[in-house]
Amino acid sequence: MESVGAEEFTVEAVERALRQLYYDPDMSQKNVAQKWLTEAQASSQAWHFCWALLQPDKVPEIQFFGASTLHVKISQHWSDLPSGQLDTLRSQLIAQVIQFASGPKMVLTRLCVALASLVFHILPEAWPTAVRDLLRAFQTGEGVTEADDQTRCLALLEILAVLPEELLSSRIPGSRRSQVRSALAVEWSSVCPLLQQLLQRENAPGQVRERVLRCVSSWLTLDIALKDSEGVLQSCFTLLKDSELFDTAVETIVSIISQPDCQRFADSLLKIVPQVLGLQEQQKKAVQDGDMEISHGICRIAVALGETHCRTLLEQVDHWQCFQALVNMILSCTGIPGHYPVDETSSSLTLTFWYTLQDDITSLDAERQTLYLQIYRPVYFHLVDVLLQKACFPTDEDYMTWSADDKEQFRTYRVDISDTLMCVYELLGPELLRNLYDKLGALLMDTAHPSSWQDIEALLFGFQSISETVDVSYSDVIPGLIGLIPLITANSIQLAETIMFTIGSLAEWLSDHSVMLASVLPVVLHALPNPELSVACVSALKRICRECRHDLYPHADDIMSVSLEVLVKDIHKSTQCMWLMQALGFLLSSLPSEDIPGKLLSLVTPHIQQLERLANEMPSSTNKLPIVQILGLLSSLFSTFDINKQSERLDVIRTSQIQPCNPVVVILQQIFPLIHAIVNKWLNEPEVVKAVCAVFEKSLKTLMHDFWPLVTQLCELIGQIYNANPQSCVLDVTQQLVHVFSCQKDLFSPITHLLELITNITMSIFQIGSRDHPDVVESFMQLHAQVLQRKPDVYRTERLDIKAVFYCGILSFKFPETPTLKATCLLFSELVSHCEDIPAVREVLQEDGKLLLQTLLECLGSQSPQSLTEDLAEVLFSVSCNCPSVLSLWLREVLLPPGFPSSHLTSEHKEQFCQQILREQVNKRRLKDIVKEFALLSGGLQGNEYAASY
Repeated sequence: MESVGAEEFTVEAVERALRQLYYDPDMSQKNVAQKWLTEAQASSQAWHFCWALLQPDKVPEIQFFGASTLHVKISQHWSDLPSGQLDTLRSQLIAQVIQFASGPKMVLTRLCVALASLVFHILPEAWPTAVRDLLRAFQTGEGVTEADDQTRCLALLEILAVLPEELLSSRIPGSRRSQVRSALAVEWSSVCPLLQQLLQRENAPGQVRERVLRCVSSWLTLDIALKDSEGVLQSCFTLLKDSELFDTAVETIVSIISQPDCQRFADSLLKIVPQVLGLQEQQKKAVQDGDMEISHGICRIAVALGETHCRTLLEQVDHWQCFQALVNMILSCTGIPGHYPVDETSSSLTLTFWYTLQDDITSLDAERQTLYLQIYRPVYFHLVDVLLQKACFPTDEDYMTWSADDKEQFRTYRVDISDTLMCVYELLGPELLRNLYDKLGALLMDTAHPSSWQDIEALLFGFQSISETVDVSYSDVIPGLIGLIPLITANSIQLAETIMFTIGSLAEWLSDHSVMLASVLPVVLHALPNPELSVACVSALKRICRECRHDLYPHADDIMSVSLEVLVKDIHKSTQCMWLMQALGFLLSSLPSEDIPGKLLSLVTPHIQQLERLANEMPSSTNKLPIVQILGLLSSLFSTFDINKQSERLDVIRTSQIQPCNPVVVILQQIFPLIHAIVNKWLNEPEVVKAVCAVFEKSLKTLMHDFWPLVTQLCELIGQIYNANPQSCVLDVTQQLVHVFSCQKDLFSPITHLLELITNITMSIFQIGSRDHPDVVESFMQLHAQVLQRKPDVYRTERLDIKAVFYCGILSFKFPETPTLKATCLLFSELVSHCEDIPAVREVLQEDGKLLLQTLLECLGSQSPQSLTEDLAEVLFSVSCNCPSVLSLWLREVLLPPGFPSSHLTSEHKEQFCQQILREQVNKRRLKDIVKEFALLSGGLQGNEYAASY
């Protein structure tokens, strides 16, 4: 079919191509047919053959192609329509819609879409009465006697539904879209009576009513005023009694009352509230019958009304009782019986309403705020009881029957409840904590009627939800709560977990009340060996060790003893073991200096011994993971082991003559040969190399200048690693070395040698092809930006080739990865700022500054991610500030070629951009706006809806 010419776009040829497309097993032949058919649709003959393809004797697939061709011609090739054919096209298209009114549905819908495209082209200029003419044509059945009333009605409803839907998705220009939208919205006054009549007709089939409801939802996208939809809305409420139409009626009602513009029609909203309240009996029966769909739908309606129009309804102070009834209805939806998500799925819908109500109340004027707080504080106290009841776990027997997905949904639901409780606390204040404490105390002290663990857990969950983010230091009930915790018998994993999380959430409070540590720390340590409590327990201990480390000396031996035991026994998963090591890092670094070495040694020795055994084995998949895990444990320990935090010290440079070695440094010195041996064996294993680098990077970040005895050794080691297998983690460690030791003259020499080695190796990567190493390129850019910030002197020698770095940066602009591009922009912003004080920078900018500018503009013109525009503007601002004399020349030369950097840019656009940039050398914010506008123009987006969002 490749050679078929335009003269052969006949009905027969099209049918042959369609048969080939649908039935030929050869995919290449299908592709040929597809391409040819696309050409056929674009041809002028398509205006003629499409009608023949729609004949009743054709199969549905051919008819569908005929209808699709009509849509393509009208929507994409409107200018090809032969002159004088508009009226014929319009009448033929209407006739075809009526012809296919009884199906096939796919052909009917496609014809309706084509008709909608026709309306968009000529409404309102050439066909101002389009909607009314369509109503008349289909209601009278002009030209057709076969289709009965119902069939014609369904076809008309399909057209009415498609019109607004297609307007949303069509590609017509924004200004034209607004014009058509307004013209269609005016026609609601003609469409609405028909829709309402069909909804109210007693003998109307369900299929017709359902299509009517779809029409209503579709037309609502035209921002129909609520006052113009009251009648239809009333009919929709009536249809809620019809089980078959219930879901569609709910969708339509929610669509109507969720229109933000409804707030302008307070009187209409007040009429809706009683209608919604009238659904309570139906909902109550649905709950009793276990009909989740009905109760869920009614809940959606109540929440949509309350959430969307809360502020408006609150402002109708004279009707406060009516709105309070709606709030109570929503509260009953929150407290719907059963466990989410097994017995009910509605309560989660209501949670955001309580945020909205609270925010709207507190934003009112003082007088109304006082009134509503008096009304709604009791409601919110009741809400807390309801939420805690909903957060309760089911019985153990029931919970065992839940699927993993049910349990996960319930967990997420409890997180949402927790967030809601935090919000409620802002309204109720400390009285809420007192309320929870009194209830918890009553449960625990009532020995005559033992409470279920679920009730106790729910109250603790409430405490934890609030104390997690709220400052509870002033609350007088926390000491009592701390006293109650040891009295709780944790006879379920869920309760034990919540106890741990609650203790963890109070860690900051415990740091100010260290005497209470003796009450809760044993609870945590007792639970630490339990693998089922791993996350909660280790998390609690870590938070205590971080917040209370200066008060833990009396408990240090107990913490160390239990922790060592669980680490040796390998009870917890790798992540929790690392958390535990972080906890011990906090603990050990706060102990008296004479106690640290022994305890530190006892902690790391078992792991070092295991690491030695593994290092002596031949590399294999079985010993790689334990090596990585042990290195991870050491990294975690060293990341929090900071003895310098014991005193507020100035961050001064320390030397070996006046400072003793840090205990971590001693350990690192001892194990350095071991790590070196591991590196030698595992040089080509990225995970092991990354774990080794993490040990030193995290130690560096914590130790800072105390790390100095290891600098020379480390530079040699990571140079060896990078030479064998370049990885970004090596560059990250080097960046940290530069950050800490850039001002320490006697230590910067090995770092400079390392920088030279890394730069030379990376250059070779760029020469071979750096595309497969975006992370290495990103870190390399960041490293040199850091050097330019901290130690630009190194570029004044010939040892580091800043020109080579410059050209690597230019190549990096071609990378698609956003982080790499951001790092490259950071490098050039720094580099350009040194054009005066570093001769090599000045020289490379004189030679190739224009290339940098050309590359920047190319990025802006190539529709790079919008998030990059500001970074590119930073570089341009740096050029503008530091190279103003040559910027004017460069800018105009670079922008001279037509079509650069985008075909969307005219010479006027470019000249305006030049003038704006050259004027702006002070206000960075203004320059960023100029660059952003230029990027939008380059993408052809200026002036449309997309650009408006910027």
